[in-house]
Amino acid sequence: MNMDVGQRFNFLPLPTDVHFGRGIISTLPDHIRAGNGRRVLVVTDPGVRAAGLLDAATARLADAALDFSIYDEVTADSGSALIARGVEALKSFDADVVVGIGGGSALDTAKAIAAMATNPGSPLDYVGLHKIKARPLPTIAVPTTAGTGSEVSLWSVFTDDTRQLKVAIGGVAMYPAIALCDPDLTMTLPAPLTAATGMDALAHAIECYTNTACQPISASLALAAIELIGRYLRTATLNGADPESRYGVMLASTMAGMAMNPTRLGLAHALAMPLGSWDLKIPHSVAIAVTLPLVMEFNWTAAPERFAAVARALGEPVDGCPAVAAAPRAAAAVGALADAIGIPKGLSEYGLSQRHVPGVVAEAMKSGNVAVNPRRTSVDEMTAILCRAL
Repeated sequence: MNMDVGQRFNFLPLPTDVHFGRGIISTLPDHIRAGNGRRVLVVTDPGVRAAGLLDAATARLADAALDFSIYDEVTADSGSALIARGVEALKSFDADVVVGIGGGSALDTAKAIAAMATNPGSPLDYVGLHKIKARPLPTIAVPTTAGTGSEVSLWSVFTDDTRQLKVAIGGVAMYPAIALCDPDLTMTLPAPLTAATGMDALAHAIECYTNTACQPISASLALAAIELIGRYLRTATLNGADPESRYGVMLASTMAGMAMNPTRLGLAHALAMPLGSWDLKIPHSVAIAVTLPLVMEFNWTAAPERFAAVARALGEPVDGCPAVAAAPRAAAAVGALADAIGIPKGLSEYGLSQRHVPGVVAEAMKSGNVAVNPRRTSVDEMTAILCRAL
C-alpha cells in the first residue's frame, strides 16, 4: 500500500465490544447480566424465527432465567411505522436491553428501536448524521448473515413510510454496545442469500478501499476483507456446511463493516438506496451484487493502483503488471465471482425498468457516497451505469 505522508485523517471510535467465534451466541446471557440488564426485547424477523436461529438465543435466555419478549415484525423493508411499533412493544414490556438477531434489516431495526426508546418523536426526525442526542438503550447485535456489517456500523437504514424511500439514521450513538458474531448461525443460510450478502460485504471493502476518503487503518481492514471473500465466498455459497468458509466470510463482513464507518462507500451503495425504495424494493444485497462490477469498470481509471491491489487481493496474477493493466482485472474478477455464485445478470427480473432510471439516478446523486467516489460522476454517467444493470 502506497503511503500518502501528507494525509490527515480521522478514524472514528468503535465503541462496539466485538466477540467473534463459533458458538459465541452461548455467551449472550453473560453480556446482558454484565450490563445489569433485566428485561430483553429480542428484535428479529419471521424468517429467522422459522429457520430456528432464534432458538439459539432464546433458549439461552430462558436457561439463564432472563425475562424476554420477541418482536418479530421486521421485514426486508422495515419502515418508520414498524420501528414505532417496536418502541411501543419495548416500553410495554419495560425492556432495558435490545437484542437484534438476523440480517441487516433486523439489526438496523433493533438499533433504531433502542435509539427511539430514549429520544422523543419519530425516527424520521433523526434522519441524517449525529442527530441522536440521548444515549440509546444498550443493543446487542447478533448477525445471521455475513454481509451488512450492521453489527459494527454507525448507520440504521429503514424506509420512510410517507415517501416509500430508504433513509438512514447515523452517528456514533447508533453503534451496538456488543456484537456477537457467530459463524455457526450462517451455516444454513441459503446459497442465494449467502452469495448476495457476501457480495455486499465485498462491496463495502472495495468501495471503502478505493474511495477518496480512505486512510491507512480502513485500507488495511478493507484489503484483508477482500482477500478473505476472494478466498472463501465461492465455497461458502456452494458448500454452505463448510465451517472454515463460513468463518472466513463472516470475519470479512465484520472487518469491512469496521473499515467503512469513517470513509463511506461509492456508487454501488449510492444506487442501492433508491433501488430499494418506492415500488422497486430490490433487496439491498442483490442491488449491490449486480451493480458492483459495473461501478468498478467505471471507476478503475481514477485509482489504478488501488484497483490493481484489489485484483491482487482477489487472487489475480498481476504481480509485475503495470497498474493500468492490472486494475481492470479487479472488475473482471468480481464479475467472474458473481457469475460463479449465481448472482443475477441484471435487475430487470426484480422489476427495474427504463422508467425507473431517472428517479433512481436523481436520488442516488444526492448520496454522500457520490462525493467520495474515486471518479467524479455526472448524471449521464450514473444513468449509463444503471442502464447496464437492467
